[in-house]
Amino acid sequence: MNPVLITLIVVAVVLAAAAVALYFFGKRAQKKQAEQQEQLDAMKQTVTMLIIDKKRMKLKEAGLPQAVIDQTPKLLRGSKLPILKVSAGNRVMILICDEKIFDSVPVKKEVKASVSGIYVTEVKGLRGKAPVQEKKKGFFKNLVEKAQEKAGAKSIK
Repeated sequence: MNPVLITLIVVAVVLAAAAVALYFFGKRAQKKQAEQQEQLDAMKQTVTMLIIDKKRMKLKEAGLPQAVIDQTPKLLRGSKLPILKVSAGNRVMILICDEKIFDSVPVKKEVKASVSGIYVTEVKGLRGKAPVQEKKKGFFKNLVEKAQEKAGAKSIK
């Protein structure tokens, strides 16, 4: 048999095995995520709070309790998370925000938020309209935009 053909068969078998393994790991991860979402929904409370500050920072720098840091998987301890510093009643707390809603959270505004433990899952404006924030452009989009402005300015002269 041709060695190239044998190599291609081995590579195809390995790729098929990897695809099957990823399929089953994906199903298991999806089940875990659904269970966690059910737990978050069961523990959800609505709280009125003033958002003091919002940042993306590492867990150790955020000022969260040591018990929270110890329970976090080691791989996630170094990653940056969306952190909110809020005032609820007369207490100042540090909460972790859901990544989906982090950009829409208004700073220095009073809001009603759905909180599950130290995790903010939903934010609704309490007074006035929520400010519409412009999405930041990427580095290359800014370069292209500046180049087009320069080209337009040169063609006008």
